[in-house]
Amino acid sequence: MKIGKVSQTVLKRSILKPLQFHRDEAIVEPSIEEMCYGIEVQADEQCIASSAVLYGDEKDLAVFALAQVVNDLATRGAKAVGASVHVMLPPHAYESRLKAMVEHAERAASAHAVQILCAKAEVSPVISKAVVYVNGMGVLKKGELLQSNMGKPNQDIVLLKWIGLEGTFRAMREKEEALSKRFVPTFLNQIKNLEPQLFSERELFIAKEFGVSAMHQITSGGILAALWEMAESSNVGLEVDLKKMAIKQETVEVCEFCHLNPYQLTSAGSVLIFTDRGEELVSRFEEEGIQAAVLGRTTMDTARVILGGEEKRFLDRPAPDELLQLYSAE
Repeated sequence: MKIGKVSQTVLKRSILKPLQFHRDEAIVEPSIEEMCYGIEVQADEQCIASSAVLYGDEKDLAVFALAQVVNDLATRGAKAVGASVHVMLPPHAYESRLKAMVEHAERAASAHAVQILCAKAEVSPVISKAVVYVNGMGVLKKGELLQSNMGKPNQDIVLLKWIGLEGTFRAMREKEEALSKRFVPTFLNQIKNLEPQLFSERELFIAKEFGVSAMHQITSGGILAALWEMAESSNVGLEVDLKKMAIKQETVEVCEFCHLNPYQLTSAGSVLIFTDRGEELVSRFEEEGIQAAVLGRTTMDTARVILGGEEKRFLDRPAPDELLQLYSAE
């Protein structure tokens, strides 16, 4: 495609046409000319936003960004209503790729009752990978906002779902040809069947109704970064058991093949939760068939301790996400 903003013909044909899902809260419908977007809220509601920027070669790249945004809003107690999607492509990309990216995003968004309020695309001569920027808007009742800094000492730390799951998907997308030579199709299909686990809005509203102090999605830098960020924001220490961090065997296999550390791997859909009643929350999740486990406790001091059998070490500051290795190796 030509460098610069995509033409009006491409915008109509490959971006606006696939967008079919609509919500009553939408103020402005997406169009060629319109650059703004918004939603209506009730007098007793608040509107908050969250954003995610991802890059790579995956046609469903916007789905991962959308999952991060929807889940981040849910960790704050908000229901995602709308999102904007901005795609930047390298010059060698075809229009069919752009259309596929928008169609993937629309299917995922409509499945979770999120309207894509604005969608734009352009071709840049300074990038070699696609870049997707998603900004999501959500609503919640006044007084119900949850934040990462609301954690307290002497609380249980619950891990919702498995570590490294999003990173496993994206590594598979980037290295699917090489992985297909190592693993049988059944194995790769098992990974693809886990895609719905990337969205955790339902699970997070169960946690909100149960009663929690704070929730934080595990994204860039993996669970080790998320633990640090949550402890730092709440000014607490922590002590967690490495062996209690659930991980799919598919993640183990893909990480070994790609030489990635799953504990520093992005994992949209997986969430850390601070609560006074961790075991009760885990039981509540189990009633719904949801994977969860208590990893440890927050502490009064600021020491951040990771236990691994008889080994004890202190948590380091967040490191770059392991997925970067896949791109830097190219």
